[in-house]
Amino acid sequence: MATSTTVSCPRCGDTGWITDEAGGPARRCPCLLEREIALRAERARLPKRYRACTFGNFDVRNDSLRDALKIGKQLVKNFPRQDVGLLFIGPCGVGKTHLAAAILRELMEAKDATCLFYDFRELIRDIQATFTPDSGLTESDVLAPVFESDVLVLDELGAKRSSAWVEETIFLIINHRYNRKRLTIFTSNYPDSEGDEEDVRPEFFKKGGWAKGGGDTLIDRIGVRLRSRIYEMCKVVPLEGEDYRKIAKQASYRF
Repeated sequence: MATSTTVSCPRCGDTGWITDEAGGPARRCPCLLEREIALRAERARLPKRYRACTFGNFDVRNDSLRDALKIGKQLVKNFPRQDVGLLFIGPCGVGKTHLAAAILRELMEAKDATCLFYDFRELIRDIQATFTPDSGLTESDVLAPVFESDVLVLDELGAKRSSAWVEETIFLIINHRYNRKRLTIFTSNYPDSEGDEEDVRPEFFKKGGWAKGGGDTLIDRIGVRLRSRIYEMCKVVPLEGEDYRKIAKQASYRF
């Protein structure tokens, strides 16, 4: 019985090369670059939901988002000279993760940077999983790429409430990267303040969309020492606006 094969690229028949009917020289098919981009995204642990995120499809709905986009583009332009990272901070659904993912894509494609994306909770979970007797990985196996990647995105900073062990582990990671001038990008749903936490805290939660952690601010979630180090190594970029998932995504669903 004859077997059929599926050709994923009609341009080159999955050979990676396109030949000219007139007999001209063969040229590389765009699918080779597409495969390379997909492979890099996989290696970088970039979630599938965010692999199509680019600067071009970032939804700019107000001045804060316009400024954040400009800062993200400038970071890519300055890389690798720039060693100051970014902390995108704002309520849920304003595009913090989209922008962080777009920066990673640009750096991988345009600057050949080694990049890594980690959800804050998943990183803690993966490290803790190495402590079990049946784990096939060591703590060093998990931490090595976190330490050594040119650019690290740590998404949802503060999503897991801090403990002494969590704070010490994350401080170790951040301090290692800070001392070696490796770029780190953070996102957080928790508001932050420079002044008296008790005095300004109610102002943050008058607006809808902020993470509801019992009124917690970022310093409550990650501790004073870790917050201080992050502010040494990152520019804070506030993003404002309503939850895009509620507005646009819900409206787009059709059944």
